[in-house]
Amino acid sequence: MGKFICFLCCFLSPLFAALHAGVSTAAAAQPVVLSTESRWIVDESSGRRVKLACVNWPSHLDAVVAEGLSKQPVDEISEEIINMGFNCVRLTWPLFLFTNDTLASLTVRQSFTNLGLSESVAGFQTNNPSIIDLSLIDAYQEVVASLGRKKVMIILDNHTSKPGWCCSNSDGNGFFGDEYFNPQLWLKGLTRVATTFNNTKNVVAMSLRNELRGRRQNVNDWYRYMQKGAEAVHAANPNLLVILSGLKFDRDLSFLLKRPVSLSFSNKLVFELHWYGFSDGLAWQSGNPNQVCGRLVGETTKKAGFLLDQGYPLFLSEFGVDMRGSNVNDNRFLNCFMGWAAEQDVDWALWALTGSYYIREGVVGLDETYGVYNWNWGEIRNQTTLQKISALQYPFRGPGYSETRTHKVLFHPETGLCVKRMSLLEPLVLGPCSEAEAWSYSTPQKTLTIVGTYFCLEADELGQPAKLGIFCSDATTKWEAISESKNHLSSKLGDSTKVCLDIDSDNNIVTNSCKCLNRNNKCDPGSQWFKIIDSTRSATTDNNLLHRVIRSIVKFIAKIFLGSFSL
Repeated sequence: MGKFICFLCCFLSPLFAALHAGVSTAAAAQPVVLSTESRWIVDESSGRRVKLACVNWPSHLDAVVAEGLSKQPVDEISEEIINMGFNCVRLTWPLFLFTNDTLASLTVRQSFTNLGLSESVAGFQTNNPSIIDLSLIDAYQEVVASLGRKKVMIILDNHTSKPGWCCSNSDGNGFFGDEYFNPQLWLKGLTRVATTFNNTKNVVAMSLRNELRGRRQNVNDWYRYMQKGAEAVHAANPNLLVILSGLKFDRDLSFLLKRPVSLSFSNKLVFELHWYGFSDGLAWQSGNPNQVCGRLVGETTKKAGFLLDQGYPLFLSEFGVDMRGSNVNDNRFLNCFMGWAAEQDVDWALWALTGSYYIREGVVGLDETYGVYNWNWGEIRNQTTLQKISALQYPFRGPGYSETRTHKVLFHPETGLCVKRMSLLEPLVLGPCSEAEAWSYSTPQKTLTIVGTYFCLEADELGQPAKLGIFCSDATTKWEAISESKNHLSSKLGDSTKVCLDIDSDNNIVTNSCKCLNRNNKCDPGSQWFKIIDSTRSATTDNNLLHRVIRSIVKFIAKIFLGSFSL
């Protein structure tokens, strides 16, 4: 019995240490100035990482007014942005707003009247009467001020030159030298915007131009003008991050692999990338999701992801899905994107806040099916999808977040949740990633072990919960990422049957037969996709959980001990 008690004490010691390490982390204070440290965006004063979790708020269309202000008061929208979990807005603007004084001096009322938008005028008078008779440029600044009052960071994005919907290869806004894209006027506009917001603390970055494209696009002119644009912004407002987009609708930055940009300043440069399901047509719907995900993640790494390894932040300034939830192409894309974005721990901006537009491509009140809001800007269009995406707001690592040694967490892209445990005797479940279990993963042995313990993940029976065991040399405790997506975690049962981690209807972690490993394009593997990702965060715990886990440990070991005797 003495040996057993000794064993029990030795066994529990690392568990207690691991549990007490799980403390919550207070949210970072609102940054005043952002900078970069290698691949991370940080608060310049503290050096702590600031993860941009943004939403796009279009203000570049025909009316040249931030969308939605005929539906809701501007301060209510700004507050709801924070309540939704976003800390940042990518606020778009057309170049001519800051370079054409005739346009800029039009009032909001005049702009709507010229477009025949009488209903928008009436809505504006009800919801934002203090803005309707402001000039367009003053109205833009009032939106910036409203966001500032709610402590929302702003990225000012030059989306187009001529106001209107973006983007096509032939709209005259695509590349330097196009009909509406005079490089010298563009440089003048960048300087004016950077100067205008020089003392606006919540304006933290400028994105120089959205989705460069078209027949004129070429690498040499990209370097020539984007470097000039970056220098112009920095000279006018050195506090700002400077964000550069790539070619081919901001899907290609591969030319930077061998030829970096040359700038006079440092620690302010960020690159941006766009990625949608429709970026690759209907590939997600027509192909096997494992194959498509594996191929397109590989392409994205070659075209842009490599910048993270080179020490630059990569900002996913646009991604999004059909919020109605019935678009198979988008739903499959989102599962893959979630896994990639969590694994890379990138900064991002969702397209879009917009429930509907004043007018878009000639259609009054056009419904934005990719919008967070519904048509009348009164409710969230799809709370489930928004909650799923909100998982990406959580920083898994970076400066200021080295709370523990680097470990692994198991992320489930389809739900945006992570694997956690309530106790040793209860099934592993999905929960918030702030409560994720910390694992170590040994590549040669292929075992997933809870950090600070001897417990490893074990496949038990088909269709039954995965369990924790202490005999970690059996085939049932060996896990490896399989399929072309590398998103399935597979092991073997005692009879050598191959199984994959899965979830049941209650989000318990179970093992089932692996699915969608062939070329079947009708199969959806989403429930079986898990990513093993790096984290340096401590899991949040409370005393009740701590006591519950301790009791389960004692019961578990007692069960093993008593079971070894014949009574």
